[in-house]
Amino acid sequence: MSGLLVAGTTSDAGKSVVTAGLCRWLARQGVKVAPFKAQNMSLNSMVTSDGAEIGRAQYMQAQAAGVEPAALMNPVLLKPGSDRRSQVVVLGRPVAEVDALQYGAHKEWLKGVVLESLDELRAKYDVVVCEGAGSPAEINLRGGDIVNMGLARAADLPVVVVGDIDRGGVFASLYGTVALLEPADQALIAGFVINKFRGAEELLAPGLEQLKMLTGRPTLGVLPWKLGLYLDSEDTLALDAPRPDAKGPYGKETLRIAVVRFPRISNFTDLDALACEPGVVVRYAASAGDLAEADLVVLPGTRATVADLTWLRERGMAEEVRRRAEAGRPVLGICGGYQMLAEEIVDDVESKEGRTRGLALLPARVEFKKEKTLGRPEGSAYGEPVHAYEIHHGIVTAQGEPFLDGCRKGSVWGTTWHGAMENDGFRRAFLADVAQAAGRAFVPAPDVSFEALREATLDALGDLVEEHMDTEAVWRIIEGGAPGGMPVVPPGGAPEPPSAAVR
Repeated sequence: MSGLLVAGTTSDAGKSVVTAGLCRWLARQGVKVAPFKAQNMSLNSMVTSDGAEIGRAQYMQAQAAGVEPAALMNPVLLKPGSDRRSQVVVLGRPVAEVDALQYGAHKEWLKGVVLESLDELRAKYDVVVCEGAGSPAEINLRGGDIVNMGLARAADLPVVVVGDIDRGGVFASLYGTVALLEPADQALIAGFVINKFRGAEELLAPGLEQLKMLTGRPTLGVLPWKLGLYLDSEDTLALDAPRPDAKGPYGKETLRIAVVRFPRISNFTDLDALACEPGVVVRYAASAGDLAEADLVVLPGTRATVADLTWLRERGMAEEVRRRAEAGRPVLGICGGYQMLAEEIVDDVESKEGRTRGLALLPARVEFKKEKTLGRPEGSAYGEPVHAYEIHHGIVTAQGEPFLDGCRKGSVWGTTWHGAMENDGFRRAFLADVAQAAGRAFVPAPDVSFEALREATLDALGDLVEEHMDTEAVWRIIEGGAPGGMPVVPPGGAPEPPSAAVR
């Protein structure tokens, strides 16, 4: 056994979900399996137990596989700081800050890192389930590709392509993805998976037959639409997806939370645990009006603290946050959001703007350091233990009432710790404190276990694979690779175009 690559027709087509589902299904069969994403562009990341930064989705997929997350599972992580520049994290450590054109110069040695990482995983595990990025049919990027067909070709991986039928045009997307690939790439495409299907599958069957007739590839599964599988999303597109309605409150009233949707929002997975609480309604906000009725406003993490603080001011949201704080209405800042609440920010590293005036809602000062802080801190608050993780360049010096590693002043809290809300006892105590400050008759439910909910979600992903995919065919692909003799779909297999010379 070796592995396969899960590609997608678009970003957010369902690659991460299918990869996690395959990992959970294989682990249930007693297979020692690991996830792998050669190159990930995401602002949702996580810190492994040995202090390496990897994509949050790969961390979750490792949990689905029942194995310890490691830097090898996501050797290259790109963290955008603007539309053109990204921080390059290699094997868990930042190595450069480059623009889109400069990044191409790094591709050759990064390809070596990627293939060595995959080889090491293959030596340790029975199966490695790889996840692609974006679409393999981005032909403008094929020359330097190290995560889609470039990886599949180099590592001889069969490929399954996932399409999101809820967006429409799924047959054209699947066919077109194959048709744009050159013959050697097409030879590795073993089949398709259709994601987010709603309706009678019988009505879909004729399309599946025609797709097979046109491409020679079978559809290996049709996964039904299922709400609540957005846990640990890596793409901000997931923020626009429908989410389950909040469960009815345990107490008399609901608690309304508005999360500022920064242009470079990061680690928004911090809010997943809050959204799982009965009676807690979490909404993302992009205007001052969106904040007005909230019981708690959260300024989450961001990859561009100073730039997003400017954005907050330009939209009138900074003034609304200040008014709330002065009125004693709750505000929470996490990591970059906490930095914004400080009196002053000195940044010669990320934005290179030097000194910037903060919102001055907490007695704190921030100075960015070149070296990134990565860790898995532990502490306590409200008498409850807290296990968290931290990823930041900004070092905050704070006074006042301690709150985790940060501080509190009245109804304003700030911390650099991500993941704190996943600690059940702490989360309940914090929400009770917020409700009291907001004057809401909200009572946290006493029995919500975020870890149990996460496991239930991972089990649901495994169930999707087991119940709605042709697992025997998947086994054959994993063990034997893509079937030989599959047709080449035009125009990818078309002959060279004739000369433009007039005859």
